Amino acid sequence: MRDGIIPSLPRLGITCAGSGPLVVLIHGMGGDRSTWRHQIAALSEFFTAVSVDLRGYGDSDDPPNALAFKQDFTDDIRAVIDHFGVPRAHLVGLSMGGRVARAASLLMPDRVASLTLANTSPGFTDMTAAELDAFVEARSHVGDGQQLPADFGQKQALAMTAPGAPASAIEVASTAMQRLRLGNYLEVLKASTLQDMGDKLELIACPVHIITSDLDRVYPQAVALQMLKRIPGAVLTCIEGAGHLSNLEKPQAFNEALLAFLQKMPGEKFAAGPSDLTKHRD
Repeated sequence: MRDGIIPSLPRLGITCAGSGPLVVLIHGMGGDRSTWRHQIAALSEFFTAVSVDLRGYGDSDDPPNALAFKQDFTDDIRAVIDHFGVPRAHLVGLSMGGRVARAASLLMPDRVASLTLANTSPGFTDMTAAELDAFVEARSHVGDGQQLPADFGQKQALAMTAPGAPASAIEVASTAMQRLRLGNYLEVLKASTLQDMGDKLELIACPVHIITSDLDRVYPQAVALQMLKRIPGAVLTCIEGAGHLSNLEKPQAFNEALLAFLQKMPGEKFAAGPSDLTKHRD
């Protein structure tokens, strides 16, 4: 695996491995690219697997302007695809990352070969304006205005994972959440809630794989089933014994389902070449 920076505007941190058709892995609101290590290792035998820090996360630059949730994060995904010199990529997103992937598939359909939407939702269209404001307000009271509480990551990881989740999964998740920049976290919380609505899932044209978990308390199976009904030709996998972070809690089951879906995709007539990153380490 190599870590590096894509010299786009803003600059984006990535981890990549393998060769072949490009697969871009997109983290959730409380994550970063480190949460996809298991998937990069599994995918790299067959694909060029890339996990990206969205703007404002990890090693990526902060957003230069007020965040436009769908357009700005779609621009980040486009920058990754452009960097690897290929016309399109398979997108895999978990939680907010799934919402980013879904929006990207509608904003730039010619650049998306397939979608894997894991533990995610169709957006906030069904909530009233008052409910949306209350949702954001209830989740905004964290930290002292400068930084997150010292136990924020651990508490969030435990709340999102299933009882008995592996300690290693909790550690990866809690470390990523503790690294969040408070100001960016609050801006993404507000923008992603108030702006992610109105997407017409019925218009998604690429193959779609929906992954859910039987113990997900954030987006329960019922949410996945609603999406399944709306997206033409979508297929569903349920990861048993996992909570909201299924890729970390049950990586083997997640990877098997992901590979089974991706390996059924029509063969691409292109392969991602080696990336020229501004820095890297093995």
